[in-house]
Amino acid sequence: MKKAKLMIYFLNEQSLFEITYAQKHLIRRAIKSTLEYEGYKNNAEISLTFTDNEKIRRINSEFRKIDKPTDVLSFPLTDYENTPSSLADEPSGSLGDIVISLERAKEQADEFGHSLDREIAFLTVHSMLHLLGYDHVDSEADELDMRRRQSEILKNMGLGIEQ
Repeated sequence: MKKAKLMIYFLNEQSLFEITYAQKHLIRRAIKSTLEYEGYKNNAEISLTFTDNEKIRRINSEFRKIDKPTDVLSFPLTDYENTPSSLADEPSGSLGDIVISLERAKEQADEFGHSLDREIAFLTVHSMLHLLGYDHVDSEADELDMRRRQSEILKNMGLGIEQ
């Protein structure tokens, strides 16, 4: 059986924090752990951009009409009409884009009392679930489902701290 390929394209559009090889490796682990948890076995491409609060505020304003900074934005390239569980049957290709404000991630890490790396892993898992078709905005049940998935994926990675 041929092993699926994972391509991650990193772009750094901020200058507040250095992006280390270890952080990129952690992000790759978070993406792979999410794909494995969801049973996604196809080739996948993800674009991940690091930014600051001002740039993510502008993106959030443009695409969501919310004029304030946020921690992470997800831009799936597939509009899933079926339930997210059908993702393993989707064709391979680009899953979409993730934009993380490292400035906001650091603020949240301090607020929750854990490391920036742990927060980056959480935000990556959260965003990957969005790229795979999950959402938490429309119902409490969806929010609980996403939280459960996030917790299980992070626990599988050895990062099982509740947020």
